[in-house]
Amino acid sequence: MLARLGSDVFAVLLTQQTEREPLTRLAERLIDAVGQPYRMGTKEVHLSCSVGIAMYPDHGDAERLIARGETAVQTAKRSGGARLGVFTAEMDEDMSNDLELLRDFRQALDNDGLDLVYQPKIDAASGRITAAEALLRWKHATRGDVPPTVFVNLAERFGLVTRLGDWVIDRACRQAGLWAQAGLNMRVAINLSAQHLREPDLAQRVGTALTRNRIEPSRLTCEITETLAMENTQSTQATLAQLGLIGVHLSIDDFGTGYSSLSYLRKLPAKEVKIDRSFVMDLERSADARAVVDAVVKLAHALGKRVVAEGV
Repeated sequence: MLARLGSDVFAVLLTQQTEREPLTRLAERLIDAVGQPYRMGTKEVHLSCSVGIAMYPDHGDAERLIARGETAVQTAKRSGGARLGVFTAEMDEDMSNDLELLRDFRQALDNDGLDLVYQPKIDAASGRITAAEALLRWKHATRGDVPPTVFVNLAERFGLVTRLGDWVIDRACRQAGLWAQAGLNMRVAINLSAQHLREPDLAQRVGTALTRNRIEPSRLTCEITETLAMENTQSTQATLAQLGLIGVHLSIDDFGTGYSSLSYLRKLPAKEVKIDRSFVMDLERSADARAVVDAVVKLAHALGKRVVAEGV
């Protein structure tokens, strides 16, 4: 049985095989097969994969088996990738920690235990706060502040990205509605991941959250990284177009760090670009950084787009 667990994570279940050696041979064949170059049109494409093996009953019951297989995969990746990892007892401490954290994260998601904090966007000419970016935070009861990279990775590994994304969208829209009731003309921004953009009903879910919280679509900005914005896949481009159609503002995040296509930038429904903080932080001491920022500002303004500087 072959199953897809995540955007780039697959599982192979062999119910009749209990010996390690045949499993190892199969894993090596998979690594070799995926590693063979193939052609897409005129281009030659190279992929690689890492494989992790976990066996029943040696490595736990059915509930733990997939997680332990993933632990073995992560070990293989840390060894350089395109390798094979077999679960061992030494990995168990990290695995137990992840499962415990996953349980607590599920509870936080179920019981409103997460928070959004808001980073202001300030108009340089007037000094007024005109918008705010929603940043996801989780304060664990005993561990304290858990970094977003840790719990977002958990969400991606264990299929919770859609639920987490829906929570962020709804909570940010609710906050925008509260600001509007208080007489504040504030736009709120949220970050969309690659997995979000590949969900065909994302625009519909965003529209439902806007309606439920009675706010205008123009009060919500969806931020996507430059690399994602330039991704020429049918699903990604369709989602971006749908978000633009319902009136949501689109912002290209980390601009200047990816592989920009000026033709894409011109066609995208994005109304804003954000200059990556690496350029902003170097403005005082780097002529190259000043030149890049100057060029991006002029280009964006020429295309009628707003510019945001990160890391001020």
